[in-house]
Amino acid sequence: MVNNHALGSPLGTQRTKILMLGSGELGREIVIELMRLGAWVCAADSYEGAPAAQVAHESRVLDMANPDRLDALIDEIQPDIIIPEVEAIATQELQKAADRGIQVTPSSQIAAICMDRERLRVLAHESLGLPTTPYRFAGSLDELLAGAQAVGFPCVIKPIMSSSGHGQSVARSADDLEASWDEAQRGRRSADDGEISRVIVEAFAPLQSELTVLTVSSSSGTVTCEAIGQRQEDGDYRESWQPVDLDSSVLEKARALAVQIVDGLVDVAHGNGERGWGVFGVELFVLTDGSLLFNEVSPRPHDTGMVTMISQRLSEFALHARAVLGIPVTQSDTRLSIPQSSTAASRAIVVEGDGEATFTGVERALSEQGTELRLFGKPSVHGHRRMGVALSTASSIQDARNKTQTIVDALTIRVH
Repeated sequence: MVNNHALGSPLGTQRTKILMLGSGELGREIVIELMRLGAWVCAADSYEGAPAAQVAHESRVLDMANPDRLDALIDEIQPDIIIPEVEAIATQELQKAADRGIQVTPSSQIAAICMDRERLRVLAHESLGLPTTPYRFAGSLDELLAGAQAVGFPCVIKPIMSSSGHGQSVARSADDLEASWDEAQRGRRSADDGEISRVIVEAFAPLQSELTVLTVSSSSGTVTCEAIGQRQEDGDYRESWQPVDLDSSVLEKARALAVQIVDGLVDVAHGNGERGWGVFGVELFVLTDGSLLFNEVSPRPHDTGMVTMISQRLSEFALHARAVLGIPVTQSDTRLSIPQSSTAASRAIVVEGDGEATFTGVERALSEQGTELRLFGKPSVHGHRRMGVALSTASSIQDARNKTQTIVDALTIRVH
C-alpha cells in the first residue's frame, strides 16, 4: 500500500505512480488534481485523445474489459495506485492487482459490487437495511413476468450491469415486458459476449426528486458534501444544483443513508485488506411523502458533482485526489464556497451530429458574472455526446439553472 511518505513533492521524495482506467471528463479533472499534488499519472481509455489523456504524463489506448490487455498494462506501468473512472473494466484483474499490493481506489471489491446491481442491492437492503423500492431479480422472461407481478405495474426494468441509463425501460403492463427484456439485453454491459443478462425489476416509486450525496472516505473517516439536486434524461445527467431546497430533516436523513452505505462498502474493503478511500456518489430518491430511498452508488466522482467545480472550496475531484493519496479529508474540506443563501448549478452540453465539434461564442457565453465553462476536448461525436458543462452561481436555484442555459444558448456549436 502507498503511504504519505511515497507521495510526490511536497509530501515526499518519491513520486506516486497512478494508473487511471478511463479518461473521460471526470478523469481529466482527477488527473489535474493528482498532478497538483505531485503524482505521476498514466491515463488509459478505449480511444485516442480522451480528455484525461490530453493532460496526463502518459496515456494508453486499450479495451479495459479485456483481462489480458488490462493485466499487461498493469505489468507495464507498475502503478502504486489504480483509479477506475469507468465501469467497463475487467474487475477480476483489479482483484489480482490488489492481491499484489497495488492500491485500487476505492477497492477492487467495491468496484465489483457497485457495477453489479444485484450485489449492490443485496448489500444495501438485505445486509445494511437501507430503504429501497420493492424489487426482484430475473434471469429469463418468465422470471421477469413473475417479478413484475410481485412488485406491480408500472415497473422499471434494468440490466444488472449497465451505465448511463442504457438498457433501462418502464413496463406499464405485462404486454411491455418482452420489449423491456430485449432492451435490457441490448443495453447491458458486454452485450457482444453472447450471454444472457439478469435484470432487476423495481416498483415505480412516486418520485418527487433525486439527490446525489457525495461522500468521502479517507484516512480520517467518512464525511459528506451538501446534497446535490439533479435532472436526468433517459437515465443520464443533464443538470445539477447545490445546495437543494429541502427540509433539514430530509437532508440529514440523506446524509445518514449515504454514510451508512459508504461505511458498509468500506467494511467490505477492509475485510479484503484494502483501504476503501475515495469519493462516492450516493444516489437517493426523494418520494412525494418526503421519505427517502437508496438507489445506487458510484464508487468515484459523480457526473452531477461537476457542480462542485464552482460551488465548493474543494471540488469532488480535489477531494478524491486527497483521499486516494492518503491525505485526511475532514468535514470542513467539503464546505461550500458560494455566498450563503445562493446556489450553484451545472448543465451538460450535449452535442448531436457526426464528426468533430467546434465551439465559438465563448466570450458571449461567459459575459455574465458568476459563470464558468468547461469544454472537454473530446475528439468527435457520433450520435449524441456530452462535450462540455456550463457552471453558474446565482441567488436562487432557478436563476442559477437559467444562467447555465444562457451559457449554452450563447455558444455556436458546429459538427463537421
